[in-house]
Amino acid sequence: MKPVVRSPLRDQIRRTLLDGLISGRWGPGDRVVERQLAAEAGVSQAPVREALRELAALRLIEFSPNKGARVRELTQADLREVYVVRAGLEETAVRLRRPPIAALRTHLTRMHAAGPVADQVRHGVAFHREIVRAAGNEVLLSVWESLGIEVWTHLSIRLFRTHALENAADHAHLLAAFERDDPGAGVLLREHVLSYAETP
Repeated sequence: MKPVVRSPLRDQIRRTLLDGLISGRWGPGDRVVERQLAAEAGVSQAPVREALRELAALRLIEFSPNKGARVRELTQADLREVYVVRAGLEETAVRLRRPPIAALRTHLTRMHAAGPVADQVRHGVAFHREIVRAAGNEVLLSVWESLGIEVWTHLSIRLFRTHALENAADHAHLLAAFERDDPGAGVLLREHVLSYAETP
């Protein structure tokens, strides 16, 4: 792991931890050692502890007395709970304001051109973030961001082999609904998001 050289340290370590969860460096039940991470990053344990607490709030990490931090054993129920909340937030966003068609089309084009799963997920999440941001409600956006959408999407694919790949075809239907001002676009979006929690 490359030493962390820029601030804020907590955010960079949080990103390192998330990347490790996504890549499989740490799997369910694995211990995450504060001292080891701090040494690898060349920082004190304080920002590592702060980053771990943030991931605990996302329900990705848990702390046990005398055992420190471990990656939670995630279940299909955990995944479903996250996506139910996410679906409600995105449906609300659409009801508040129509998302910008040009921006969504740009993200859709990038999804078409994306190669690896990581790129597909990144562009798919950007498409959905555009919808939520367009609502103009900072509380709504903050709660949506707090769900850790990108990491949960990666984990759902890796751990549960869900259909959560952010493929362009699914999103093209959403874009078409927004373009024609379909009154059922919010419901369509909700069902689209909930489908991510389905397993084969």
